Order: sequence, then C-alpha cells, then structure tokens
Amino acid sequence: MAISKGFVSVDQPSAFEFFERFPDEKSAREYIESARWPGGIRCVHCGNAEVYKIRDGQIYTCKDCRKQFTIRTGTVMEGSHIPVRKWLYAMYLMNVSRKGISSVQLAKELGVTQKSAWFLLGRLREACRLEGQVGGVVEADETFIGGKEKNKHESKKLRAGRGTVGKSVVFGVRSRNGEFRAMVVPGTDGRSINDAVSSHVVRGSKLYTDEHPSYRSVAGYRHEAVNHGGKVYVVGDVHTNGVESAWALLKRGWYGIYHHWSKKHESRYVDECVFRLNTKDLPALSVTERTCGINAVRLLVAGMIGKRLTYRGLTA
Repeated sequence: MAISKGFVSVDQPSAFEFFERFPDEKSAREYIESARWPGGIRCVHCGNAEVYKIRDGQIYTCKDCRKQFTIRTGTVMEGSHIPVRKWLYAMYLMNVSRKGISSVQLAKELGVTQKSAWFLLGRLREACRLEGQVGGVVEADETFIGGKEKNKHESKKLRAGRGTVGKSVVFGVRSRNGEFRAMVVPGTDGRSINDAVSSHVVRGSKLYTDEHPSYRSVAGYRHEAVNHGGKVYVVGDVHTNGVESAWALLKRGWYGIYHHWSKKHESRYVDECVFRLNTKDLPALSVTERTCGINAVRLLVAGMIGKRLTYRGLTA
C-alpha cells in the first residue's frame, strides 16, 4: 500500500460529525464497502463482479462460483464479533489521536472489554504495515526505545550500564517529500544498518545521516553526513531534522500513551506510528457523501485486505 503525498492539511471531523454520518451499522458497512471495492463489489473467491446482496446487505453471494462472503472476509476483521460501526470508529480514533490511543481508553470509547480492544488494535496495526521504498533525498537515523535503567524495579535491572542498555533499536528513513519508513533492527552495527537502508531506500538516492560509523560502509547511495558530535546539525541542504521529528512523535506515544510495550509487539506499534505520520495531511475520515475522497481510514481499509491475524497468532 503506497501513500501519495502533497495533500493540504485539513480539519479533522469531530466525533459528533462521525455519529451523524454513521448513525447505524448499515451506514458504516456501506462506507467500508465503498472503501474496499471503489470500483464495485467483486467476489473475494473468484473475482467475479456479479454479486447479490442478501440479509439487508450483510452477506454477498457470487453469481458465478455461488460462494458467500461478507465485508470482513479476507481482512483483519474476519472472525470478529465486534460490530462494523465500532471497527470504523476505532479506525477514526486511531487516526485522530496524534500520539495513539491505548486499549484501556479504546475499550471505554467502544463499550467492549480491554482484551477485545487490545486485540482490535493489534489487528489494525497489522493493517498499518506499509510496503515499498522511499527515494530522492532521504534522511536516515536510528533511535532507542525503552525505559531508563534507573527507573526499573530492582528485579528488572540489567546492571550492564546506562544509556541504551536494554533498549530496542528503531531505524527510520524519511524522504524530503515526507514519506517515512521505520523498522525495529537488531542493532546499530554495520550489517544491520546496511540491511535496513537497502530494504527501505531506492539505490542511487541521496542519503543524509549523522556521523555514525555504520553508515560509512553503505554502498550504492550518494552519502553525506553531518557531525552531530561536533555540534554541527546543518550543512547546506544536509541534515536529519525531518527523520528526527518522527522520533519525537514515536517517543511521545511510548511515554505518554502506552508507557510500555513489549519487544514482541514493538514492530506493530512502530508501524502504527509510521502510518499516522504518513497520513497526517489527510482527513481521518470523510463525513459527507460529497467528500468521500482519499482519507486515512480508506487507506487503512485497503491495508486490511489480504491480511489475517488471529488472537493465537497475536499472542503466540
């Protein structure tokens, strides 16, 4: 799923406007249907465009293969008993909450258990995962996520030093047109950094970094660096301010909303942050028929297709 940039920032619809636009389950289902099949409903089994609706539009029957399916089939919503309207509201809340929303808060908003809200958020984060590389002028940097050693309980302290001890490494790249990609990496050694750059940046691009020695061995890019250790942060067009601003958003979510996330699920939290940052100039949701253009929720629905995450898979 690629995200186009260059949109003008607009005001986000309010919760009041959301409930005016989607007063019932049918209206929410029709909206997600239009987002999933903008060119018309197609059978998820054979691709045929001749489909009948039964049970007030809740179930589709293919005229060709005769198989039935629903709006949830073949998406992360498959198997969920949570109403589609609540799913849609959760997507809206995830995107209007600048630093994210906790499962505890989402449970209160939706009227479900915290366990259900946590599972729902896990599946939405799965849909947030973006593919593809960035190119042109690209800034690259790494950051560390985790609690301070001095603040840990005595039984949790590693007693191996301070600073980055016990923290996870997140590597990110951000092009000058705003596209952002990030991933959890094993470390900041040359091999880890090389693999991360190769995975996320188009070869031949300009690559701007700090003076970390691991970037010196990166080949196939026009590499320039700024010496942060010498308190040099901008040299002409060369700087990493854009990607560093993304770390500020990621860390505000970690400190202010989630307070902690396990290393097991860390990549999904990073994917959510990446998605939110890449769609920051889009409305979270179009609240009128007239403005049913591109928005964050429609992109999220597109990201749901072809993905499945069970509770066992999430907790395994």
